[in-house]
Amino acid sequence: MPALRELVDRYRALAGAFGKPVPLSAFALSSADTERLFTSCDEDYHISRFFHFTESDGDSYAINGIPATHVRIDEAISVIL
Repeated sequence: MPALRELVDRYRALAGAFGKPVPLSAFALSSADTERLFTSCDEDYHISRFFHFTESDGDSYAINGIPATHVRIDEAISVIL
């Protein structure tokens, strides 16, 4: 599983900039790994406040038990990297 910095770097490469929604499937992980990785981010208070999950068209994953297809990360996450 990627470290937080690697995950954020991958997000930025996919999104082009902070704040844009990226399909969770774009991270090219297995369904189980996608759910495990993003659930762990969602369960950590210091990290979760920067992650915003939405449900739209595309592959759906259970993130902390809630369906999600996309993630948007706030630029302010840089303070904890």
